[in-house]
Amino acid sequence: MPPLVIPAIIFVVALAVLLKASDWFVESAEKIGLSLGISPFIIGVTIVAFGTSLPELASSIAGVVGGTPDIVIGNVVGSNIANIALVLGLVAIVANRVPVDFKNMDIPLLMGSAIMMWFFLYDADLQIWEAVLFILCLVMFLVNTFGNNDEDDGERPSATWKDYVLLVVGGALVALGAKYTIDAIIEICQQTGLSSGFIGQTVVALGTSLPEIFVSLAAVKKGQSSIAVGNVIGSNIFNTYAVLGISRLFGGIVVDENSLAMSIPLMMGITFLLAFMTLTSRITRWEGGLLLVFYVFFVVQSIILYKV
Repeated sequence: MPPLVIPAIIFVVALAVLLKASDWFVESAEKIGLSLGISPFIIGVTIVAFGTSLPELASSIAGVVGGTPDIVIGNVVGSNIANIALVLGLVAIVANRVPVDFKNMDIPLLMGSAIMMWFFLYDADLQIWEAVLFILCLVMFLVNTFGNNDEDDGERPSATWKDYVLLVVGGALVALGAKYTIDAIIEICQQTGLSSGFIGQTVVALGTSLPEIFVSLAAVKKGQSSIAVGNVIGSNIFNTYAVLGISRLFGGIVVDENSLAMSIPLMMGITFLLAFMTLTSRITRWEGGLLLVFYVFFVVQSIILYKV
C-alpha cells in the first residue's frame, strides 16, 4: 500500500468526524437558542455562525499546538473567501435572489473585521495584545448583537436533555477530529512536499467551510435567507476575531508571503464587493455567479503561487 494512502484516509475520516460533530453542535445549539426565544437572525449570526466556525477554530488551535502554525492564516483567510465567494455564490444561484440589508446585516462590522485583520497582519506577525484585542472585539460584537435581539414571540421548540448532551459530545468530537485532521496534514505535507499554508487555505478551508454551505443552503430551501446570510457574515467575523485571537494564545502564528501578497488582499476585495452588492438590498443570481468566478480565481492563483 502506498505510504500516502493511510494519512489520506485518516484525513478524510477525521474531517468527516469534524464536520458531523459540528453539525450536531449547530443543531442542538440552534434548538436551545430558539427555545430561549432568540430570533432566527441572531441565531444565524451568532450561535449557528460560531458552530459552523468550530472546525476552523479547532483545526487552527491544533495546528499551532501541533507545529504547523502557518495553517492558521491559510485556514482563516481561505475560509472567509470560501464563505463569501463559494457559499453566498451558491446560495444566490439556488435562491435566485437573496434579500440583504446593508445596515441590519452587520456588513459594516464584517468590513471592519477584514480591515483590522489586514492592518494587524501587514507586518507578518500577530502580537499577543493584538490577539487580545481581537477577542475583545468578538465580545463587543456578541454583546451588541444580542442587545439588538428582537425576542421571537412565535412558537418555541422545546429543548430536551438530549440537545444539551449533543452539544457537549459534538464539541468534544470537534476537538478530536481537528487533532487527527492536522496530524494527517502534517504527514501529507512531509510526504508530498506541499506547503501546509497551501493545504490550509484550499483543502482545509474548503473542508471546514462545508458546514456553512450545508447550513446556508438548507436555510434558503426553508425560506430563511436571513439565517443563510447571517451565518456567513457571523462566521467570517468569528473566524477573524475568535480563530485568530484564540489560536494566537496557544503559540505564534506564521504569516507567509503569499498570504500577504494575494490571499488577504483578495479576501478584503471580496468582502468589499459583498458590501457593494448589498447596497441594492439583494444579491442576484448573476452576482452569485460572479462570486463563484472569484472563488475559482482564488484557487487557481493559490496553485500558481505555491507552485503545486
